[in-house]
Amino acid sequence: MNQNDSVASSFTPSDAVLVLEDGQVYVGDPYGAVGSTCAEIVFSTSMTGYQETLTDPSYDRQIVVQTFPHIGDTGVNGEDPESSRIWVAGYVVREPSPNVSNWRASSSLDDDLAAQDIVGICRIDTRKLVRHLRSAGVMRAGIFSGDTLKDSATGTLRSVDSLLAQVRQTPQMKGLSLYDEVSTEERYTIEPAGEFEGKEPLFTVAAVDLGIKGMTPHRLAERGCRVHVVPSTVTFEQIEALHPDGVFFSNGPGDPEQSDPVVELLRKVLKAGYPFFGICFGNQLFGRALGFGTYKLKFGHRGSNRPVKDMTTGKVEITTQNHGFAVDAPIGETVPSPYGNGEFGRVFVSHIDLNDDVVEGLQCLDIPAFSVQYHPEAAAGPHDAAYLFDRFVDLMASAKKGELLNA
Repeated sequence: MNQNDSVASSFTPSDAVLVLEDGQVYVGDPYGAVGSTCAEIVFSTSMTGYQETLTDPSYDRQIVVQTFPHIGDTGVNGEDPESSRIWVAGYVVREPSPNVSNWRASSSLDDDLAAQDIVGICRIDTRKLVRHLRSAGVMRAGIFSGDTLKDSATGTLRSVDSLLAQVRQTPQMKGLSLYDEVSTEERYTIEPAGEFEGKEPLFTVAAVDLGIKGMTPHRLAERGCRVHVVPSTVTFEQIEALHPDGVFFSNGPGDPEQSDPVVELLRKVLKAGYPFFGICFGNQLFGRALGFGTYKLKFGHRGSNRPVKDMTTGKVEITTQNHGFAVDAPIGETVPSPYGNGEFGRVFVSHIDLNDDVVEGLQCLDIPAFSVQYHPEAAAGPHDAAYLFDRFVDLMASAKKGELLNA
């Protein structure tokens, strides 16, 4: 295990090397695929649920560091993925489990990473790395192993300066539009499940896939909803043709400032009076649609242990989060929505993060619309926020009766 703060680092062809944009170098062992990857480096504080983390499309173009030191104990299985593939750009762990011990496991995490060509590094001081990212902020980084450590012309080991130059050529997350590359290409439908399986749906939901996790439409299906998951390129007319009782905007990756087409789509949804519920990226788009700004957090919120207060009930819940951007809206007051001189009526911050007062939810008073910044589907994570799906169902029920129920 070798960590250095300068570019005077030494390594061998059998090592894996992590290089940060600011020049920090970490030398460890290859984990998963051998090769190179460059992206924004972030960290997750979750103690469990690494398979759900890896397959969350919101991690597109991000290298994920696990703060929990021992990863891979339960291997991987075919039931826990949140999408059809691993989306992280790279993976960093301190100590991979030498054994797989779970009756559902179909393979090891190491093998799954290698099979999906995910380059990783292990046996580095992840505690030091995370403390640095908390201080300096998330930044671009690169993982290099195998032949990517060698100069293709001479066959000699590359210098750290050469690796660092490659890292600094990587696009920054701020300014990237990524939701189209993770969205479904075609519409698909999730039918009512659980006690509602085989029955006529109570409600129909149009869920715009901006990087949706598989458990999200399932949570709605468990409440009697038929969920049409539609691409991010869907038009308002195509949503109307589904005759939905409500519209949902999902989580997703990238900079919300680079999302004008879906913000305009959401404004049409709100003007038409459809009950609306958004989570994570959907919350940021809702904020923009209402006329608020967004900004990039220093190191973001990623993990399954973030305390959030519901300002409408006073309840504190432990939440699963994964976001690097947030909505800039006033806390503790009800204000007219900035867009269109209050066109969408009154709005207030409904949820706040108790660690840093970041906006974690928005609620409108005059139209049936609300959102949260975190993941109430709880895959993986606590189930404290599952009530939000019930709020959305109640909102759709009230709208059907011609009533306005504050979310």
